[in-house]
Amino acid sequence: MKGNFLSFVKKESLHILRDKRTMLVVMLIPVVLMVLFGFAISTEVNNINVAVVAPGRTDGVEDAVNRLVANDYFTFKGYISQDQIDSKLRSGEVGAVVCFTSDYDRRVAQVEAGIQSSPVIQVVVDAANVNTAGAATAYLQGVLLGSASQQAMFESRMLFNPQMKSAYNFVPGIMGLIFILVCAMMTSVSIVREREVGTMEVLLVSPVRPVKIIFAKMIPYFVISCVVLTSTLLLARFLLGVPMSGGVSGIVAISLLYLVLALSLGLLVSTIAKTQVAALLVSAVVMMMPILMLSGMLFPIENLPKFFQVVSNIVPARWYIDATRKMMIQGVPLVAVWKDFVILLGMTVILIIVSLKKFNDKLE
Repeated sequence: MKGNFLSFVKKESLHILRDKRTMLVVMLIPVVLMVLFGFAISTEVNNINVAVVAPGRTDGVEDAVNRLVANDYFTFKGYISQDQIDSKLRSGEVGAVVCFTSDYDRRVAQVEAGIQSSPVIQVVVDAANVNTAGAATAYLQGVLLGSASQQAMFESRMLFNPQMKSAYNFVPGIMGLIFILVCAMMTSVSIVREREVGTMEVLLVSPVRPVKIIFAKMIPYFVISCVVLTSTLLLARFLLGVPMSGGVSGIVAISLLYLVLALSLGLLVSTIAKTQVAALLVSAVVMMMPILMLSGMLFPIENLPKFFQVVSNIVPARWYIDATRKMMIQGVPLVAVWKDFVILLGMTVILIIVSLKKFNDKLE
C-alpha cells in the first residue's frame, strides 16, 4: 500500500515537471509580482489611530488635542504614558503617538515671540506600514501647528522603517497574494484536469483509497510551493532589502501553514469547478479581489466600512499578512502573533475537512 502511494506521488511529480509552461508560470509570477509591487506601488490612507502623551495637560495641550479629535482624519485613542509608546505601536492599537513637552505653553510663546526653541511636539509613527506613516506625519503637522512660524516646534520619528520604504509594507501583502493564487490554482486545476480527461476514474479503481490519492497529488505541489516560498523570501531579503527582524524560522513556520491552507482551498475549488477554465477563474479572479481589497495588503483594515471589516475576517490573507508584517518589520517573534497563527490553523483544519467531505460526496 505504501508503495502504491509513493507511486502516485512519483507519477504526479513527473507530470508536473513535464509541463514546462506551467512550471515557468508558477516560478516566474512570484518574481515578477515581487519586483513590480515592491518597487512601484504606493498609496495613502484617510484614517489614523492616534494616542497622546502629555505630562502636563495645559490649556494649549487641550486645544491641540481638541483640534485632533475634531479632525475626521484621526481617531483619538486617549492619553498614554511614555513607557507605553512602543507597545501600543507594536500591537497595532495606534498608528501614531503625539508627545507634548511638560512646558508646552511657555515654549510655544517663545517660538511665537521669535525666541529660538527646540521642538515641543514629537510625533512617533509606526513606519512598518508606509501608507499610515507618511499620511500621519503630514496630517498631524497640519492640524497641530497653527502657522508656518511654528514649524520649528515639530519633529517626527519613524519606528521600524525610518527610510519609509514601500517594499517593507508590500512584501508581506504580495506573499499573501502569491501563495494563495499559485497554490490554489495548481491544486484545483490538477484535480479538475484528471476528471476532464477521464483518468480520475482509473485512479479511483486502484487499491489506494481516494483520500490518499488526493494527498498524493498535493505533496508535489506542496514541495513546489516551498520552492516558491524560498525564492520569495530570498528576493525580499536580498533584492528589496526587507528585514526579517522577528526570525526567519517564525516566518517560515507560519508561511508553511499558509501554504497548506492555500492547497486545501484549491482542493475545495476542485470540488466546485467542472472545467479547468472554471477552476482558474474561481481560484485566480474570484480570490484575487478579496485579497487585494480586504486583507490589508493595499488599504488598512480600519479604513474599511464596518461591514467589510467583518467580512475581512474570513479572508485568510488578512491574518497571514498581519503576522508576517509584524515579524518582518516590527521584529516580534512567532509567539507574539499567536492569534493570527491559531486563526490560520483553524481555517486550515476546516478547509481540509470540508474539502475532503465534498470530494468524497462528489465521488459517490
